Amino acid sequence: MRFSDLLDRTEAKELTQEAASEVLGISVRTFQRWAERYEAEGDDGLVDRRLGRRSPRRAPEEELERMLALYRDKYADFTVKHFHEQMQKRHDYVLGYTVTKLALHAAGLVRKAPKRSAHRKKRPRRPLRGMLLHQDGSRHVWIEGLPARDLIVTMDDATSEIYSMVLVEEEGTASTFQALREVIGEHGLFCALYTDRGSHYFLTPKAGEKISKTQQTQVGRALSHLGIEHIAAYSPQARGRSERVFGTLQDRLPKELRLAGITTVEAANAWLKAHYIPGHNAAFAIKPEQEGTAFVADRHEAWREALCVIEERTVANDNTVAWNGRRLQLPESRLRPHFVKAVVRLHEYPDGTVSVFLGPHRLAMFSANGQQISPDAPQPGGVLGAVKDKPWRARKRASLTAPARTAVKIVRVGAEKRASSRTKKLTKSPPTISLA
Repeated sequence: MRFSDLLDRTEAKELTQEAASEVLGISVRTFQRWAERYEAEGDDGLVDRRLGRRSPRRAPEEELERMLALYRDKYADFTVKHFHEQMQKRHDYVLGYTVTKLALHAAGLVRKAPKRSAHRKKRPRRPLRGMLLHQDGSRHVWIEGLPARDLIVTMDDATSEIYSMVLVEEEGTASTFQALREVIGEHGLFCALYTDRGSHYFLTPKAGEKISKTQQTQVGRALSHLGIEHIAAYSPQARGRSERVFGTLQDRLPKELRLAGITTVEAANAWLKAHYIPGHNAAFAIKPEQEGTAFVADRHEAWREALCVIEERTVANDNTVAWNGRRLQLPESRLRPHFVKAVVRLHEYPDGTVSVFLGPHRLAMFSANGQQISPDAPQPGGVLGAVKDKPWRARKRASLTAPARTAVKIVRVGAEKRASSRTKKLTKSPPTISLA
C-alpha cells in the first residue's frame, strides 16, 4: 500500500523517483523494477520471489553440523577467529570465517561481541623496523599442569612482529639479557627499547615517581654501552601495543601448547621459536610504513660482553676472587707476576658462566659451578691495539709489565758494559828515587 501510494504520487509529478526510492530505502533502479512488476502483475508482483528458495551458495548443512560438533567437543574455549584457523589447519575446513561466526551465533555457542567504545587515536608507529622495540613480561598459566610462569616478549613497534619469546621462572635481569641476546644476535643493534619501570630495568627512588637519571641497573648499563636508548613507560595505557599482544597470547598460546602436546618449559621454548613465532607473525604482523631497516650489524659483537652482569672485585692474597659464595682461582699469567689487590671485572653470562677481566684481557673463564674452563691467558700484545703496529721487539716489551720484562732476555748489540778492569786507565807509578 505504501509503494502504491508513492507510485501514484510519482505519476502525478508530486514526487521524483529519487525521493520515493529514498523513502522506501531502496535504489532508484529497484523502484523502477517494482513499478514495472506492479503494473504487470499487481500486488503479486511485489512479493519477494526469494521466499521458499534456497540459495545455491548456501553452506552445506552437513559441514555446518560437523563444525558445530567440533566446537562443542574440542574448541569450546576458543575465540571464533582462533577456532576458524584451527579448523582450516587440522580438519580440512573450507567454509569462510563469517559463515562460521554466524552459525555459532545462531546455535547460541558464541555470544556477539559488545559494541566498541568511542574512537581513540593511537600513537603512530615508527616507520622503520628496528627503530623502537617493546619488551614486557606476563605471568600466566601457559602450560596446563604447571604453575604460572613469566613469558618475556620482545616485539617491533613498526610491524608488531615478535622477535623473541621466552618462558622463564621469573622476569628479571637474566631473562632480559637472554631475550636481547636473541634479538641482537639475529637482527643486529636497534635504536630504542620501550619497557615498564620494573626494578631490573630502572632504579626508582620513590615508588610511582620518576626514574633515576644518574643511577643505572645492569640492563641500563648494557643498553647505554651499546648506544640503545631506554624509554620508560609510566602507565599500562602507554604500553597498549604490547598489552594487546599479551591479550592475544593469553587466549591463544595455552591452547596451542595443549594441542601440540607440550608439557615442559624446555620443550615449550623450543616450540615457540621454531613454530609459534613464525605463525603468529604471519597472522598478525603488518607491513612497515617505509621499506628498509634501522637495525645495524655489530661487527665486533660487543653485545656478547655487554649483555651480561658485570661487577668489580678485588683479588685476594691467594689470587682468588669471591663470586656467589665461591672462590675463583686465577691462573698464572704473563701479564704480571700476581694479581693480588688488583681490581678485576667479572662478567656473568646468561648460561651461568663467568669470565674474569683485567682491562681488556680475559684472565680466565669459569663454569657455573666454579670450575675453570679456559686456563690460558691471552698472548702478550694480542689485544693491545695501541702497539700492534710497532716492531716485534717493541711489542714484546710493551705488552709486559716491568717485573715481567726482567725475565725476558733481549740481545743488545754493542751496548754491553765493559768490565771495569778494561775501561779503567792505568796510572803510572812515580819513579823510585834511590837514596843510596
